[in-house]
Amino acid sequence: MNSSIIQLLVLAGIALFLILRLRNVLGTREGFEKPRVDAVPQPTAQKKSGFEVIEGGIDQDIADHADPKGMVGQALSRMKKAEPSFSVGEFLGGAKAAYEMILMAFENGEKETLKQFLSDDVYTSFLSVIENREAEGLHIDASFIGIREMKLTDATFSGVSNEGEVTIKFVAELTSVVRDKAGVIVEGNPQEIKRQKDVWTFARAMGSDDPNWLLVATGG
Repeated sequence: MNSSIIQLLVLAGIALFLILRLRNVLGTREGFEKPRVDAVPQPTAQKKSGFEVIEGGIDQDIADHADPKGMVGQALSRMKKAEPSFSVGEFLGGAKAAYEMILMAFENGEKETLKQFLSDDVYTSFLSVIENREAEGLHIDASFIGIREMKLTDATFSGVSNEGEVTIKFVAELTSVVRDKAGVIVEGNPQEIKRQKDVWTFARAMGSDDPNWLLVATGG
């Protein structure tokens, strides 16, 4: 056997060895396999073989908090179309912080703080309660413990005004007592943890330059 044949056999052996190694590492593909896609692909439209195919998936940001096919989910989807940067998850994180801030500002009678985050109607209602307390010489001594439950319960979107509204149910825990001018407790127990239940609606014009949501309705 001459040297040329020996060299060919050696090269063939090396090639076979490399093919087997790649097969073990990469696996094998048999037949037609769909290309890999992201877990939550963004909707896109493509034309293939003369047919228009819509490729897309569930928006997990919405699905985590509402049925994407329900009225609430559809309203949230329209908000996102009006403002692509809108995130339901980020909004709820902000709403959680806003709830504590607004609730404690109300308890402490911080009118200027409240005015920044309330609609005119809600501010007038809150202000009336605060001024009645002040007229009676009463003040509240409260301490916020935390939010026990928080749930997005409703959402609406107006295509005319581009205004989105989101309603959230809060269940919080806090301690709260009412004191008179002398500081004597006339209502409540500082050692007793109270459960506060609220249903608040926040609103904002989607796509506007102002990033702030306003509290436009309250309930229990």
